[in-house]
Amino acid sequence: MENVKLAVVFYSMGGTNYQMAQWAAEAGKAAGAEVKLLKVEELAPQSTVESNPGWAATANVTKDVPVATSEDMTWADAIIFSTPTRFGNVASQMKQFLDRQGGIWATGGTVNKVVSAMTSAQNPHGGQEATLLSLYTSMMHWGAIIAAPGYTDPVVFGAGGNPYGTSVTVDQEGKMVEDVRGAVEHQAKRTVQVAEWVKRGTAE
Repeated sequence: MENVKLAVVFYSMGGTNYQMAQWAAEAGKAAGAEVKLLKVEELAPQSTVESNPGWAATANVTKDVPVATSEDMTWADAIIFSTPTRFGNVASQMKQFLDRQGGIWATGGTVNKVVSAMTSAQNPHGGQEATLLSLYTSMMHWGAIIAAPGYTDPVVFGAGGNPYGTSVTVDQEGKMVEDVRGAVEHQAKRTVQVAEWVKRGTAE
């Protein structure tokens, strides 16, 4: 059986979700997956991005990361999304990307994709769980298989104990409050493992 194809798709304004996506991509590769690290398209005007030093720095450091496409979603056996929280929902940039997948959805191209998600917010009760749940609602419409981390490893508790997906609080200086790297790596490995089971099952 060929290796699982994993797409790690992120949107990042301050760099947090880019870092989490990088950790997930590295862990996916370590688990034996073929991995694509992808960003969604920026919707904000360039002048707005450039007026915020942190946002501009993130845009610069991610400028060579490929933009995710429907072809990438078709290619992938598994997808890990990472997006900041916006009023208890996914960032508009990520939402637009999801909304634009209607073409592959209509032809069954999203069915049985194994998916998982991560997020960040500026306080621990700023909608982190709601953001993941709202994204998973879209995944149910896709006919995807959600591979949430649950409490499948003690590392989840050390990262704050979110069973829906890794979430992290970011302070006013843009630094992560919790140590979530281990939780991200576990989540990525679990996503690849579940995708292996699905891939093997559909091949038989």
